[in-house]
Amino acid sequence: MKKILIVEDNPMNMELILDLLEFYGHNVTEAEDGIKALERLAEERFDIILLDMQLPKMDGLEVLERIKNNPSTAYIPVIAVTAHAMKGSEEHFIEMGCVDYISKPIDINKFRILIDKYLGEYSY
Repeated sequence: MKKILIVEDNPMNMELILDLLEFYGHNVTEAEDGIKALERLAEERFDIILLDMQLPKMDGLEVLERIKNNPSTAYIPVIAVTAHAMKGSEEHFIEMGCVDYISKPIDINKFRILIDKYLGEYSY
């Protein structure tokens, strides 16, 4: 069972992502802001991180920078999640260290394909 960290401050988005990932059979940990995310990363190991880019207290890019600058977490694939997708956003998030990008509202079919791609699970 793969372990996934979701960093999302919107309760409705968190619930949707959590429900989908648990339905797919993954073990999911939640963090509602960047500070909590970094605390969770210090406590346990994850196979992938879904990181909202618009977070309270510490924005997603700062969280991403801290993840990538920490040797114990730098290897974890991070997928940017954002509702504010504009032309060039995807390239910017990838330049900053994300492996990919999901825009909201989430297309559940594309979402599953993307998650499976980075977890190495093509089961269908």
